[in-house]
Amino acid sequence: MIKQRSRGIYFAPSVMLIDIFKAKQQIEFLNENSHFFHIDIKDGNYVKSFGTTPMFIEQIKSITTVPIDAHLMVTNPWEHLDEIARSGANYITFHSDTVAKEAFRTINKIKSLGCNVGVAINPSASLNEIKHYLHLLDKVTVMTVDPGYAGQPFIMHMLDKIKDLVKIREENGFDFLIEADGSIDEKVYQELYEAGIDIIVLGGPALFNKNPNINEAWNIMMNNFESATNKKSIH
Repeated sequence: MIKQRSRGIYFAPSVMLIDIFKAKQQIEFLNENSHFFHIDIKDGNYVKSFGTTPMFIEQIKSITTVPIDAHLMVTNPWEHLDEIARSGANYITFHSDTVAKEAFRTINKIKSLGCNVGVAINPSASLNEIKHYLHLLDKVTVMTVDPGYAGQPFIMHMLDKIKDLVKIREENGFDFLIEADGSIDEKVYQELYEAGIDIIVLGGPALFNKNPNINEAWNIMMNNFESATNKKSIH
């Protein structure tokens, strides 16, 4: 169940960035303050880095209540769906280019496992790749950097892609959420908000690099968001 928002956006911290020496405390704090947990599952093939595993989802599930989104940065997402669903993920998000030949089969499989369906679309990809199954989706993640490489600049052109998704959703009566993921910080909060984003993935630049203390880091992030957008805190 997603926590109610009064206005503004949902926040989804990238939980793989927690301090492992303070893991329980930080997860419990984030569980009380965020709306989603964003968890990258990487295979070292689709992207040249490694993330967490379904076991990590299973381990934190016992102390969390917010929806967990498993972001599959893997070459063959079909091979991992059953295990990830069993681990307790509420959303399973695959990259559009990894299911080009079996998109509907993958979507139907995720739904049959009782999970919500998300798709991530890379910066160079067109929305035409997903237009024929947009009506089946619960969430679309717009990658605002190329996946798998830290330290990249936010790609401002992706704001147009977000706006296009908002327009498509409104014109067709769809109800998928729109998420932005990649190198997000206070420099782009206002632009994202005005573009119509629903969910912001909080990585190092937005949250975890702000302060070693997660409470202080969260307060800095919220103050930055409110200052940039002139909006009150989201509860």
